[in-house]
Amino acid sequence: MTGDPDRDHISTSYVERQNLTMRMHIRRFTRLTNGFSKKFANHVWMVALYTVFYNFLKVHKSLRVTAAMQAGLTERIWTFEELAGIIDEAAPEKTPRGPYKKRSA
Repeated sequence: MTGDPDRDHISTSYVERQNLTMRMHIRRFTRLTNGFSKKFANHVWMVALYTVFYNFLKVHKSLRVTAAMQAGLTERIWTFEELAGIIDEAAPEKTPRGPYKKRSA
């Protein structure tokens, strides 16, 4: 979002709380686990998947609806099946792998 925010209402508390929530939900942000991302692209995709989950699937206690419903982006709670279908539709077509190359000894 862009605009001219009121400087009296600018606070880092909201950002810090979101960072904590993300760290607690996505164990990839915790260094001492087996679930860390070995590739940066996989990390980016996991954050994107979490963001969709957090905004479209998760009912927030204080709102009693999803964040997307509160913002007027959708009128219902999405299901994991719908999310998986969207991911499958966006996935590129699978192509056959190239020939296997033997390593030289």
